[in-house]
Amino acid sequence: MIIEHFHPGKIKELYRRFDEKGRMLPEGVKYINSWINEDMTICYQVMESDSIDNLETWISNWNDVADFKVVPVISSAEAKKRVNG
Repeated sequence: MIIEHFHPGKIKELYRRFDEKGRMLPEGVKYINSWINEDMTICYQVMESDSIDNLETWISNWNDVADFKVVPVISSAEAKKRVNG
């Protein structure tokens, strides 16, 4: 999961870039879905990636308009499998 904190006053620039260039995902990174808080200051994105390096490449396309935190997550089914063996 990616948590983006938009830089103050940069959300219009972020959406303008998105409209012009798309997500700019490198190979090995897949967008699943995203949600934005009602204040439009934080975005929560579920992404799949085969490496942290690929995620960092994607982040470098956007880090002038937002700060990013990468939180590795697994599905509930995978968690249950790990717990139960």
